Amino acid sequence: MKKRILWMLIVSALILFEQPVAQAVQHSTPSTPPNQLVAQNIVFILADDLGYRELGCYGQTKIPTPHIDQLAKEGMKWTLHYSGAPVCAPARCVLMTGQHLGHAEIRGNQQARKLFPQFLEGQHPISEDVITLPMVLKNNGFVTGAMGKWGLGPVGSTGSPHAKGIDEFYGYNCQAVAHSYFPRYLWHNDQQVEINRQPIPGSARQPQGDVVASTYRAENYAPYLMIKAAEEFIDQHKDQRFFLYLPFIEPHVAMHPPQDALDRFPADWDQVAYRGGNGYLPHPRPRAAYAAMISDLDQYVGRVVTALENAGILDETLIVFTSDNGATHEGVNEPAFHIGGADTDFFNSTGELKGYKGSVYEGGIRVPMIARLKGVIEPGSINETPSYFADWFPTLCHAVGITQMPSSVDGQSLWPAMTEQLNITRTKPMLWFYPEYGGQVAVRIDHWKILRRGLKTKQPQAWEIYDLNSDPQEAHNVASEHRELIERAVDYLHQEVSENKIFPMAIPTVD
Repeated sequence: MKKRILWMLIVSALILFEQPVAQAVQHSTPSTPPNQLVAQNIVFILADDLGYRELGCYGQTKIPTPHIDQLAKEGMKWTLHYSGAPVCAPARCVLMTGQHLGHAEIRGNQQARKLFPQFLEGQHPISEDVITLPMVLKNNGFVTGAMGKWGLGPVGSTGSPHAKGIDEFYGYNCQAVAHSYFPRYLWHNDQQVEINRQPIPGSARQPQGDVVASTYRAENYAPYLMIKAAEEFIDQHKDQRFFLYLPFIEPHVAMHPPQDALDRFPADWDQVAYRGGNGYLPHPRPRAAYAAMISDLDQYVGRVVTALENAGILDETLIVFTSDNGATHEGVNEPAFHIGGADTDFFNSTGELKGYKGSVYEGGIRVPMIARLKGVIEPGSINETPSYFADWFPTLCHAVGITQMPSSVDGQSLWPAMTEQLNITRTKPMLWFYPEYGGQVAVRIDHWKILRRGLKTKQPQAWEIYDLNSDPQEAHNVASEHRELIERAVDYLHQEVSENKIFPMAIPTVD
């Protein structure tokens, strides 16, 4: 039986990669998967600003995450998975297009109104001719849904969910609006649906007086509405092949979870209130509030699994869980806290990793990742293959039996690693070309990380090189010993980075 399964895997891989590369979205009529090695459906769950060590299965000790931990027990945990970018919008662009940051259109969090004043909210939109993963899946017969935060173009733009292959969308179109968990409205497709008559803004300061949590709550907590929409989507489409994208907003600040979520955690955790000095909202119990958001996120995963089980399709659905970047970075005005009141030291959010969100150091871009598909992915397995968001486009196509993809895709399929328990060799280095937070680049060549920061400042910093096998903490810069690696990285950047007038940055020189 094992030999038969291995032979089917080899044949499947050969069929996939011997096909000519498509120049546009390919159309075919999918049928029921011919064998258990192909997923019937995909549920892709994306956390927001979740640190590498903020899950029990990755070493978290203070916040229980039983449902996500169970996914890891029933699937494969990846230890060297990376986001496509250090912040929200470009990470999502890499994920949806399969293009790394050298080719991706969206390389920062720029608001659409900067160049398109007709839009009052939303981020700079993806262009009309850019092909996304949902577009390919939809054109191959999948029903596509997204519930959560979009961030790739306003409603009515070329980058809106509907323009990029999503049949049903419910949630936040704009990242800035998503700073509030009690907004006035959410989007259902192209319509605003009011959920709070007296919304709570995502930012405020309270320098003096008692900080009261209920001050910053309204009637309807948006995340609870979005997970309900996800459950309804699963029930409505259980008899069809579907792709469900769930870019949840937790644990991105602001922090104002409902009281019952807050009460799960010890009162003696919090001796000092957060007063909003580092942005977003004040909170009397910031540690408990942060833990509550991660706990809620874990419960959403449990509800998704239950919905799939109730629909009778759990074991034929590929479930992926990951995060868009690392934990939120340091603050200035209230140095005991990070941005929005997060206390990442208390939770050991990044473990031994250096850096946070907004950084190309490991703590900014290395993220948890778990994949589960019963009978295909070995339960309790661990994979150490370096991988990143650009790989998801070919991986998910491979997983559902789609054999042709756009020529623009930069990533490589991880499906053989998932199904055969292999640590596969990358065909190309991984690349991050990020014009924000001072301007940064990073190239991972095998186990070497070559990076440079401050590229858009008056005094760019020197090159840094880290041997991630022996120095995952990025504590020992060995750039002076490996000029040849800098030269290789710069050559690769010149080969792979296309001009981008919206998010400009020059490729750095060797010296």
